[in-house]
Amino acid sequence: MIALDEIRRARERIADTVVRTPLVRFGVNADIWLKLENFQPIGSFKLRGALSAIRAASASELKHGVVTASAGNMAQGVAWAAREAGVPARIIVPESAPRAKVEAIEEYGGEVISVPHEVWWQAMVERRYEGVEGLFVHPVEDEEVMAGNGTIGLELVEDLDGFDTVIIPWGGGGLTTGIASAVKALRPDVRIATAEPETAAPLHAALHAGEPVEIDYRPSFVDGAGGRALLPTMWDRAREVVDESYAIPLADVAAAMRLLATRNHVVTEGAGALALAAALRRHGLGTEDRCVCIVSGGNIDSAVFARVLLGETP
Repeated sequence: MIALDEIRRARERIADTVVRTPLVRFGVNADIWLKLENFQPIGSFKLRGALSAIRAASASELKHGVVTASAGNMAQGVAWAAREAGVPARIIVPESAPRAKVEAIEEYGGEVISVPHEVWWQAMVERRYEGVEGLFVHPVEDEEVMAGNGTIGLELVEDLDGFDTVIIPWGGGGLTTGIASAVKALRPDVRIATAEPETAAPLHAALHAGEPVEIDYRPSFVDGAGGRALLPTMWDRAREVVDESYAIPLADVAAAMRLLATRNHVVTEGAGALALAAALRRHGLGTEDRCVCIVSGGNIDSAVFARVLLGETP
């Protein structure tokens, strides 16, 4: 886990820029709460970790700028933080990245390098991309990034008197590790649950098998969570903090997006609705507890969101 003092230091580093996001009920349901990270300036929680990492870096580390590998949201966070620091940001993105996210990266001043998904994944695993200089800010594994994510956990504990479970979308594990580190340090009895799309759920498969296993990975409109495999360093972190996991059908994700739009007037991307979809499944199975759902982001192509609102599963 990430030390609580590190998370508190991260909060000091980023407090002047990030939003203390709202924590609201899901409709009139007193047992499901929503932490709305889609209200951050870049539309995603990723600004917390990106700012934490770049502001913690020295001038010498930043002299050649920064680099990251991201499908979109971390890329935006790194581009924003690099622009603020006055250094260039070069972003390795998969060719399948949503156009809305790519345009936002460019708007924040980031240089986009589009590559096949396998090449993008390898850049993330190796923490480098041949021929591109700069401090590599890992979207998941860097402790400064996870500490920034953990500031969400501090806010949950301060803003809600009692809750039993936090449900977090799992992409690479940095969000889960950060939030769980803060929450479990301050409220050890709270359970941590993760949610992935069932077409890309390596953590759910690993937890059931007792070790990382190969999965039948299929890309989907839920581009900000799930993956083809677990990052090697994150399996041990997951076993340390995750109490339960869910692999969510894509139709359930789309339904949760529609519910968030109609009941709470909130626009989310697929990853942002995963936690609510998992909460509704838990309640449908008879689990009666007070849970917090992390709505991780709201960056989605308008055409895709329109199809969801029309009742489709893209």
